[in-house]
Amino acid sequence: MIVRLVLALAAWAAGATIACAEPPPAAAFGRLPAIQDAAISPDGAHLAILGGPAGARSLNIAPIDGGAAKTTPLGDIEAVELFWAGDAHVIVRVGFWEKLDQRAEHRFERNIAFDLDGKPIANLLSNDHASRYATSQHVVRVVHGETPVVYLMGLQVAPDRSHIDSRVAQRGDGQHFKWALWRADPATGEGRLVEPGTYEAWGFEPDSTGEARVRLETDEKTELDRVWARAKGERRWSQVWSEADGGDYIGYSDPEDAIYLISVGETGHQVIRRRLADGVDEPVGEASPYRPHLSRDPYTGRAIAISAGGESVQAQFLDAEVGAVHGLLSRALRDREVSLVSWSQDRDRYVIRAEAADAAPVWYLFDRARKELSPLADAYPELKDAPLGETRWITYAARDGLSIPAYVTTPPGVAAGKRPLIVLPHGGPHSRDQNDFDYLTQFLASRGYVVLRPQFRGSRGFGLAFERAGYGEWAGKMQTDLIDGVKALAEAGLVDPEQVCIVGGSYGGYAALASITMYPDEYRCAAAIAPVSDLQMLQLHEIRAGGRDSLSVSGLREMLGQASREQMAAGSPVTHAAAAGGPVLLLHGDQDTVVQLDHSVVMKNALERAGKPVELIVFEGENHYFYRPTSRIRMLEALGGFLAEHLPAD
Repeated sequence: MIVRLVLALAAWAAGATIACAEPPPAAAFGRLPAIQDAAISPDGAHLAILGGPAGARSLNIAPIDGGAAKTTPLGDIEAVELFWAGDAHVIVRVGFWEKLDQRAEHRFERNIAFDLDGKPIANLLSNDHASRYATSQHVVRVVHGETPVVYLMGLQVAPDRSHIDSRVAQRGDGQHFKWALWRADPATGEGRLVEPGTYEAWGFEPDSTGEARVRLETDEKTELDRVWARAKGERRWSQVWSEADGGDYIGYSDPEDAIYLISVGETGHQVIRRRLADGVDEPVGEASPYRPHLSRDPYTGRAIAISAGGESVQAQFLDAEVGAVHGLLSRALRDREVSLVSWSQDRDRYVIRAEAADAAPVWYLFDRARKELSPLADAYPELKDAPLGETRWITYAARDGLSIPAYVTTPPGVAAGKRPLIVLPHGGPHSRDQNDFDYLTQFLASRGYVVLRPQFRGSRGFGLAFERAGYGEWAGKMQTDLIDGVKALAEAGLVDPEQVCIVGGSYGGYAALASITMYPDEYRCAAAIAPVSDLQMLQLHEIRAGGRDSLSVSGLREMLGQASREQMAAGSPVTHAAAAGGPVLLLHGDQDTVVQLDHSVVMKNALERAGKPVELIVFEGENHYFYRPTSRIRMLEALGGFLAEHLPAD
């Protein structure tokens, strides 16, 4: 029956195919993945898939051992992810826009429960009025069983202190709500408060009984993160870690009743297990020069792997059984990054995703008892037989001697030689690229360009010192790191240094605009997707969204090196529009809440006043991430045409 299931799902996910062409059309890259997310039920009997043909998101619930699959169209809504709550309910997380006040619309994410027939039955936490104001009701744990429970973050009304006659500033002044831990019944959506929050709390981690064991806070005065915890059997909270101690907190392991921390020393990043009962620390795994990530079993909450890496992320498995399955599948699918996305509670059936920088993702169902590995669907079916660019990992020296890692992708089927180059800085900037499939990189490579993705200073995952080296350097060393990468490729004979454009989104869009205006002799053109153009405007939007004392504002101020108004103006591309050294393409969604459309509008106006060539394309109903396939395809087509005109690859 597995073979029949696989064939049915492959047909459902692929939809209409595009005839093979050279190069593949923008639609082949810009479509939403045929499988966006997938999960297997705890009993291993059903498979839930979020995906479908391009432009038609739907939920598919299929019995693995026989029976008809149920497909539920999700309509024009942003589907984010899915997971199971017990064996009878699938939770789909969706994004949408709603206007709760007279000022503006806001983007919300909510969790909708579906039954095995694909029927929507409940919106989690819908009975709590305060929590409807939470833009994201983040799920922190699911406890399975006959009566499954979903634990998630909701809001609690803060006490009214306006009647208190005091001139002493108090924590939480001006706050109407506090974050709190809630539990919800997936069968009804009804929620109940589990653990009240403090004015500084923003997260909780419960154990398998639903008791909150860890509380995550950011000190309002010092802006430092803190972790409070209580061992099993205890009611009193105690502070167990602070950012002032150094390192970082990465998670709670339930059966061990311990928190996992990162200690940074001469040997690199060492993971530490700290038992809550007695506070004893134990080193776990080997130290790494890269920042580790902790993975946990979705059923027990136990820590099962520590992952870190440069070119590719490598896992140190703390769970031998899961590690053996990963090793077996990695050997079977060599040259691919294998992710264990979901598994049954008895660990006999697994949903996996395998991909590489030069290979689009393929989803599989693995039955360990039967020793069967069955493909479910290609995420990008139109690219299945298309040649893709080859990606290599390099490092080069920045002008101050700092070693900068980068991915370089060369176009498929093109003879070696000095090719035109696209510099593609990532967003964040506290983020990083991975050695996996990136549709934008491969689209650009298919058009004949070498693509450089530098992991410039300020990128996350290469150590705290490397990340902090970017503070206050948005317009400075973070930009010269890109230029030094171009120089390194030119000296290697791979690219023509006179034929370079820069493309980026979000912070990468800022980098594109900063490069063309502040370093105009280095680039022929720039394309910016949802870019930041004015740092003072960025800060103002963050203040309006969360308040002057919000975590988002303090985090931004830290990244900008506590810049003054004058320094922010000097670091804003809009200030230097008259110096732009080439044409600029701006691409922005009108419902972007991360970087508002205003940034592209003011940049366009400034460039036009200076007599510089610029085009702004606004995508109606689109958010920061271009989740609509029609928008994404149109964006790629516009980008391809712009580059063909100003940086022809032939």
